[in-house]
Amino acid sequence: MKFSKRLSVAALLVTASALTPTLAQTVADDGTPEARLDIPDGQTLFGKNDPNVRRATAQVNGEIITGTDIDHRLALIVAANNNQLPPEEVARFRAQILTNLIDETLQIQEAAANEIEVSEGEVNQYFNRVAQQNFNRPANEVEQYLISIGSSVATLKRQIKGELSWSRLLSRNVRPSANVSDDEVNAIIERIKSTKGTTEYRLGEIYLSATPETMDAVTENAKKIIDQLRQGGNFVAYARQFSEASTASVGGDLGWLSLAQLPATLASAATELGTNEVRAVGSPGGISILLLIDKRQVATSDPRDSVLSLKQIAINFPAGTKEADVTPLVKQFSEETRNISGCGVADEMARKLGADVVNRDGIKVRDLPAPLQQVMLELQIGQSTPPYGSLEDGVRVFVMCGRDAPQEAASESFDEIMSRLEEERVNKRARIYLRDLRRDAVIEYN
Repeated sequence: MKFSKRLSVAALLVTASALTPTLAQTVADDGTPEARLDIPDGQTLFGKNDPNVRRATAQVNGEIITGTDIDHRLALIVAANNNQLPPEEVARFRAQILTNLIDETLQIQEAAANEIEVSEGEVNQYFNRVAQQNFNRPANEVEQYLISIGSSVATLKRQIKGELSWSRLLSRNVRPSANVSDDEVNAIIERIKSTKGTTEYRLGEIYLSATPETMDAVTENAKKIIDQLRQGGNFVAYARQFSEASTASVGGDLGWLSLAQLPATLASAATELGTNEVRAVGSPGGISILLLIDKRQVATSDPRDSVLSLKQIAINFPAGTKEADVTPLVKQFSEETRNISGCGVADEMARKLGADVVNRDGIKVRDLPAPLQQVMLELQIGQSTPPYGSLEDGVRVFVMCGRDAPQEAASESFDEIMSRLEEERVNKRARIYLRDLRRDAVIEYN
């Protein structure tokens, strides 16, 4: 399932010269010449502009994909990049979105041909979940938000329908033949045991398929995606939009893998990547854009899995506050909190400083921001961190009230390994399935 890779979705043709008005020169108030349209009065407009008729960009087996469909998908990408998508990238994204929409349409059509239906109720239920998880707001507010960024609920629901349709089609036609034997699973278990204590990697992947003929173009596309990611682009959003692997639906997250479970080129790149670093790597059948999310030791406990009980003491600043204005307060805050001798006195100190106090339990070290992780590992019970924050978000310290050591790491279970291997095989065969659908399709571009 690919979460951001698609969505739903003609005109009266007139000789261009017949409707091209003449240009006349006028002079603006500042004395510079400017062109104006010379449109005579009393003329007749032949034909009626119907806003409900949208110009087609392509037809896939007779089904129309319009420019509006592409605009709505593009708006989701622009929003995911904090409205900072460079203008020169827009045309490339539009071309990619059209390709994604064509694939989505083929997937929905193939599901329908196999009498697989996705009800409106199912789409709405999935949409409500996506609204909360991806936009952190209820469905009724998401509709207004999507409109405000130039997108629509219809485009997101069409995308959801495509994902559900394709997933069910693969479950019926592909998954039953993607069998994994017990011997294959047991072999992997033995390999994991033999590599206990070695490094395991959690990777994100944006997979772009390529043939020898298209490799140069796909490589260039991968470079541009990496440029956007390095400038702050959202990896999850890009994976959902561009990745051709089944993990697109989860933002490209491959989960935890040992080097032995990866193709040689990906394994080599994983050992060289730093946390949150991205790189394009050749992989079977195309190119993978890899992101190193995290790494840990195989089948051993990791101190970063320690569970903390924290007390947060925070001071916030009014909007527009200058750094120079708060420097004395931050200095005092730092000095006072440095002398905290246990969580028992933290509340009283917070009242003295006019700070807010929040108790937070069940926090894993690895879930904290990177700058805080090492500090927490070195902190003793009752001690506090240095001040952490910004003018916009306020400054806070965390007092260590308790720490539970991590349990011995559990190895991946037999069923988990089998499920992962089956998914890999389904993913590979799904790409072949879609390739065949493209070859048989009648696609007309406008």
